[in-house]
Amino acid sequence: MKTFGLFGGAIALALALSSAPAAAQKDPPITLDTHVDIPFAYMHEARFDFGKPTPMQVDLDKMRRGGLDAVFFIVYVDQGPLTPAGYAHAVAQAKRKYDDIDLMLKTYPNDIRLATTPEQVRANKAAGKLSAMIGVENGYSLGHDIKNLDIAYKRGARYVGLAHMGNNDLCTSSTPEADLGDTPLPEYGLTDFGRAVVKRDNELGIMVDVSHSSDICVREVLALSTAPVIASHSSARALDPHPRNLSDDLLRAIAAKGGVIQAVAVGEFIKLDPARDMAIKALQAQVAKQAGDKSFDSEKHEYLPAYIDGMKRIDAVFPPATVDEYVAHIKHMVQVAGIDHVGIASDFDGGGGLGGWSDATQTRNLTAALRKAGFSDDGIAKIWGGNLLRVWDDVTKRATAGHAG
Repeated sequence: MKTFGLFGGAIALALALSSAPAAAQKDPPITLDTHVDIPFAYMHEARFDFGKPTPMQVDLDKMRRGGLDAVFFIVYVDQGPLTPAGYAHAVAQAKRKYDDIDLMLKTYPNDIRLATTPEQVRANKAAGKLSAMIGVENGYSLGHDIKNLDIAYKRGARYVGLAHMGNNDLCTSSTPEADLGDTPLPEYGLTDFGRAVVKRDNELGIMVDVSHSSDICVREVLALSTAPVIASHSSARALDPHPRNLSDDLLRAIAAKGGVIQAVAVGEFIKLDPARDMAIKALQAQVAKQAGDKSFDSEKHEYLPAYIDGMKRIDAVFPPATVDEYVAHIKHMVQVAGIDHVGIASDFDGGGGLGGWSDATQTRNLTAALRKAGFSDDGIAKIWGGNLLRVWDDVTKRATAGHAG
């Protein structure tokens, strides 16, 4: 196992630097966030236009002001029925999100560029441009057709998450859903289709993402994959026993295969706070009812004044998890997996956000918190993007399909 990444007298220097204003501190070479969600109305409504002032946690101005260089924008679909109609709907939803990301890139070519290789991320940074990458959350969007994985690659996807909330046709989820007919305990790990997806990912040079997957699925992926594996947004189960987080054994196993675990900045996965969770669920039910809907829809309801004001009241009574508590997860993960195997994922616009790192404008606050926790500049550079870029490069080099890159 690698050491914690502290370099003698650098500890005192890092602590001294942490007292300076965040914006005055040295930025890492590249700040890369592996998980930022987009709404289905992305780029089609002014409030979701990347280049305009928006209520979103990530947009052009917020990235520029906060010093966030590169983002994996997420092609996400809800888990639905494993039927021809369900698969067709999922494929259509995924296509819409690919199209929306394309529209954003075409609308703002002087500000942000697609990156499909680590080299392009570095070149964009050198040219003063932001980088947009694409990750897939929930392999259900492949529509149970391996050909759609090749299409995803051609559209720019460079990691594919096998599952989300609820079991699917690739593998079991860390959070099975009774509404979908799931049993509490996994009856399987990877399916035959899931194994085919992992193998084709390896051939194409797509990173296999095990976040949201059940423990048994993660272990089977690690045994099967011929390339390093990532967890695009998962924190430490040892500090917060949520099933979405990863055990120390799994952290070590992913690292042993050369992979990287991107700690996720979702309060629920950083510290247990049942009272806060209950208050939020009650608010969501109330806001949905006021809007005339049966259930809460984040895209429809999260930006309503009633929800925004309600969350302010909840935050005052039940303070959210803080950036320092998030860094405690990162520190633990580094101690377990090694400094070369941990990274950062905000899950902004998908439930992420902490006290002190509530949107992309506060990116430097996280860097300052890492320094305060004793990480060296070299360690911070690895965590903020270097590790993910190394793994991505390794996965690309191992590809055998002949057109990776």
